[in-house]
Amino acid sequence: MRMPPGRLLLARVTALPAIAVSAWLLVTFPLLALGAFTPVAAGIVGVPAVVAACALVPRLIPEPGPRRPGAAGTDDDVWSVVALVLVLAIAVAFAVVQIAYHAEALVIRRDPASYAMYTAWIAENGYLPIPQQRDLIAGDDAALSYQSLAQYQRGDVIWPQFMAGAPLLTSIGYWLGGLTGMLVTTPVLGALGVLTFGGLAARLVGPRWAPLAALVLAVCLPQQWVSRFTYSEPVTQILLLGGLVLAYDALARRTALTDRWSGAHALAAAAGLSFGLGLVVRIDVLRDLLPVIGFVGLLLLARRGQALPLLYGLAVGVGLGLYAGFELSRPYLEYLEDSLDPLLLISGAVVAVTVVATAALWRSGVPRVERVRWLPTAVAVLALLVMVGFAIRPLLWPDYGHGSDFTDHWVAYVQEREGLPVEGSRTYYDMSLYWVGWYVGLGTVLFASLGVALLLRRVVRRRDPQWVLPLMVLLWTVATTLLRPAITPDHPWASRRLIVLVIPAFVLLAVWFAAWLTRYCAAIDDVRDRPARVHAIPVVVAVLSVGVMVVPTAVTANGIMGYRQDVGTVEATHRLCDAIPPDSSVVVVDSDTAGGYMPLLRNVCGVPTAELTDPTPADTQRVVAQIHSRGRDAVLAASRAEALQAVAGEGAPLERPFDVTAAMDPSTLMKPPTGHWTFRGSVWVVVIPVE
Repeated sequence: MRMPPGRLLLARVTALPAIAVSAWLLVTFPLLALGAFTPVAAGIVGVPAVVAACALVPRLIPEPGPRRPGAAGTDDDVWSVVALVLVLAIAVAFAVVQIAYHAEALVIRRDPASYAMYTAWIAENGYLPIPQQRDLIAGDDAALSYQSLAQYQRGDVIWPQFMAGAPLLTSIGYWLGGLTGMLVTTPVLGALGVLTFGGLAARLVGPRWAPLAALVLAVCLPQQWVSRFTYSEPVTQILLLGGLVLAYDALARRTALTDRWSGAHALAAAAGLSFGLGLVVRIDVLRDLLPVIGFVGLLLLARRGQALPLLYGLAVGVGLGLYAGFELSRPYLEYLEDSLDPLLLISGAVVAVTVVATAALWRSGVPRVERVRWLPTAVAVLALLVMVGFAIRPLLWPDYGHGSDFTDHWVAYVQEREGLPVEGSRTYYDMSLYWVGWYVGLGTVLFASLGVALLLRRVVRRRDPQWVLPLMVLLWTVATTLLRPAITPDHPWASRRLIVLVIPAFVLLAVWFAAWLTRYCAAIDDVRDRPARVHAIPVVVAVLSVGVMVVPTAVTANGIMGYRQDVGTVEATHRLCDAIPPDSSVVVVDSDTAGGYMPLLRNVCGVPTAELTDPTPADTQRVVAQIHSRGRDAVLAASRAEALQAVAGEGAPLERPFDVTAAMDPSTLMKPPTGHWTFRGSVWVVVIPVE
C-alpha cells in the first residue's frame, strides 16, 4: 500500500480529532436524550461510528494541488512529515504534562466541578433529569430543598447546569477509570485541540510554521489551564477549529451547484456538522456560527456545490444543540435569558439578511469589491484602527456594571486583596486586549494586528480565498469577545473566554505574519553577490519571531502551572462515600455543604440527598423519623462539626471522612495570575441507624 504524500498525511491526521468528536456526539447525544446512554449502548453504536468516520472521512481529503512558488503552504513532503512529527510530539507532550498536573475539582465552587458532577450522573445512570427521590427521604416536607450550586430544582426533578456535549466525552474516561479517568480525559482533549490547531496552521500558513503555532498554543497558560479541569472549552475548540480545517479541505476542489455528490460535498457536510455540534457543547457557540451563515450565502452566490452540504451539516448540528439546550438544559437557558434572548434575535436577523441578500444578488453574483481601488487599503487601515481602539479603551472607556450583587462582592474582595481601589461594579472588560497580551505576549498581539491588516487587504483583492471563512469566523469572535467578554473578570478564570477561538486567532495571524515577513526578507536578499551575513537575515527574522511569541507565553504560563489543584479530593470522595451506608438518605444541615457537596453525595455516592434549609433540632428529628419510617438509615452532613452538633446533639458520633487542604487557583484582576491560594474542604457526617 502506497503511503500518502506528506502534506496529505498531515492533513488527514490533523482532521481526525474533529471527525472523531463529531461522530461520537452525533450518535451518543440521541442516546442521552432517549435515556439510554449506557456503556453498552454507547459502545455498540458510538465506537463503530467513530471508527467508521475516522476510516472513511479522511480519505475524502484531496491530494494537495500543484505547488505555487512563493505561496504559503507549498512546502515539500519532507517538511510536511517533519511538521507532522513535531506537532504530534507537542500534542503528546502537552497531554503528558496536563495529565501529570490534572486538577481534582469535584467540590462545586466554579464550573469544572459542575461539569464533573454532570458527567458522574449520566455516566452512572444514562438519563436526565435527576430524580429528587423525595420518597426515600421525607416526602414533601417543606423544610427540605433539593437545589444546590449548578443543580436546578424543578418540580420533583433536578436539572444539571450547562450543556451535555462535554460530559458525553468525559463519560468515556469515567467508564474506563472512574473519577480519575474522567479527570484525565480533558487533558487528552486539550492535546487534540493543539493537534487540530497545528493542522489549521499547516493549511493556512504552511507546514513549516505549523509546529510554532502548535507550540505557542500548547505553552500558553489558558490552554494548559482549561485542559487540567473538566471544562467544555477543549471540546468546543476541537469542533470549531476542526470545522475550519474540514471546510478548507472541502473547498480545495471546485464544484458547481449542479454537480453530483462527491468527496468535496461530504467534507463540506462534515465541516458544517462539526461547527453545529459546537452548540451541543456550549450555547454561546451560536454567536460564533453567525459568520458561517453569511459564508454559505457567499458560496451560493459563487455557485459552489459545497454550499448546501455545508448548510445541511450545520443545520443538523445546530438542531441537536438547540434540543440539548431547550430540552435538557432549559433552567440553565432561563438563567441566561437576558443575554440569550438577544442572541437568538440577532441570529434570526442574520439568517433573514443572508437569505434576502443572497436572493437580491443571485443574478449578479458576489460583488466585485476589488474594483474599488481604495477599498483594500481602507479595510486594512480600519483593522489597525480597531486594534488601536481596543488598546486605548482602558484610558477612555473603563467598563462598569456586572448586573450581579454576588459578582460585585467577589470583585471587591479580589480588589482588596490586590490593593486596588474597591469598585465592585468594575468589569475590566476594557482590559480584554491586554488579557491576550498577558498570555501570548504583546509581540504576538502586534504581529497579529499587522497580519490581519495585510490579510484583509489581500482577501478584499481576491488573492487568498482560502482565508475568507477563517477570517470571517475568527475576526467576528475576536471582536465580539474583546468588546464584551461577559465573564467574571478575575484570572485565570476569565482566560477561558479567550481560549476557544480568540487566542488561536491571535497566534495564527501572528504566525502568518512571521512567515510573510521571513519570505519578504528572503525575497529582498535573494542576490548572489551579497555577503553571507545578509543572506542570514531571513533566518534571524524567523528565530526572532519564534522568540517574540514563545518566550513571553512561557514566562506567563510559569506563574501558576507548577501545582495541582484540589489534590486529595478523589481519595476524600471515596472515603466520604464509604462512610455512608448503602441504604441511607443524607440530609445536609448547613448551606456551605449544600452548595458544593450535595451533587457529590447524590451523583457520585449515589444516595438520596436533600438540604434542611433552616435546621432546628425539632425539624431534624422529624426528618430523621421520616427516613427511619422508610426503613433507611439517616445521615446528617455539614462542613463544620459545630453545625452538626447543634442539631444532632453534643454526644453524636461524628466522623470527618472528607478533609482536604490543597492548592487552588488564585484570582487577579490587573496582572497575570501567579502563585496559588489554599482550598480547604471538609464534610462531617453522623450516621443515625434505623432501629
